[in-house]
Amino acid sequence: MRITFLLPSDNLTGGNRVVAIYAQHLVARGHQVLVVTCAPDRMNLRNKVRALLRNNWQQLRNNAAPQPGHIALSGITHKVLERPRAITSSDVPDADIIIATWWETAVWMHTMPACKGRKVHLIQGYEVLPGQKTIDKVHAALQLPNLKIAISSDLKQTIEEKLGNLGITVIPNAVDPTQFNAPPRSKQYPPTVGFVYAIAHFKGADVCIRACEMARQQIPELKVVAFGADKPSTEVPLPKDTEFHYRPEQANLKKIYSACDIWLFGSRLDSFGLPILEAMACRTPVIAVPIGAATDLLGDGTGILVDKESSEEMATAIVAICRQSANEWQERSDRAYRKAHSYSWDDATTLLLNLLR
Repeated sequence: MRITFLLPSDNLTGGNRVVAIYAQHLVARGHQVLVVTCAPDRMNLRNKVRALLRNNWQQLRNNAAPQPGHIALSGITHKVLERPRAITSSDVPDADIIIATWWETAVWMHTMPACKGRKVHLIQGYEVLPGQKTIDKVHAALQLPNLKIAISSDLKQTIEEKLGNLGITVIPNAVDPTQFNAPPRSKQYPPTVGFVYAIAHFKGADVCIRACEMARQQIPELKVVAFGADKPSTEVPLPKDTEFHYRPEQANLKKIYSACDIWLFGSRLDSFGLPILEAMACRTPVIAVPIGAATDLLGDGTGILVDKESSEEMATAIVAICRQSANEWQERSDRAYRKAHSYSWDDATTLLLNLLR
């Protein structure tokens, strides 16, 4: 089949990684795949001045020379528009399937003729972001006539509680077992906890940071590891002596996950939470808030769920796991590994193709 994906931009977000992985698996099965993205947004003068006043040199550098995203790094055929604007039918070839991956791309797709392909909306989040007055537009986009796929049952439930039954099919995300894997290991000393660092408030890094600092009051030797696409900022300072990895190569992620005894997930808004699954695939037990796929992945006791934004509960769980016996930790590690490797991207791609045919 000829399959076109529409993305608003190419970046290093989890949603773009999902599209890149699907595209690679589809190509490996003999399908012809094109990803079309808008040109990177450029900061206006007001935002440039604001970034300068805040000494946000990283934001200014990224604006001057945008970093390649998951699509560019994947090797998939990729078309980037010449400037930031809506993707139109003249930008995409005739195809069998066309897949929108963000509410605006679903609106653009809706106006395209049937020759551009059967219309599919891969819903990767309830895309009503804090501070943005787009809720009516997002809801209208979600109700457009097309085949709808959500990446978690939590996401489907969130949307249908607000809009009613939309006939959404759930195809969960997965992990690549060749990329995220690790041999059995023992609980280590000093105990090590990790999380994804991001400046954006909704990403919840501050929840994890406070939890680590509180846990250190009882376990002073606790080591903290983090990685992220943002450089550490004084707005969201990391715990003292944190080992930080800035934009690590994809091949190095499993080393980071495997170096930890515990992985934290504190997001306030997330449709899935790929780091949960990636850490589990590397035999690292996870403590998470009940956001995205966390409930599906951890609700059976595979990990520990804590209340939203509760650094206190997260810290208590960190201390509890650190004080487990070696055998208890090993059992928890093995359960996480088995759960993560019970379902693969090959399985997800098969489900996707069965739905599209």
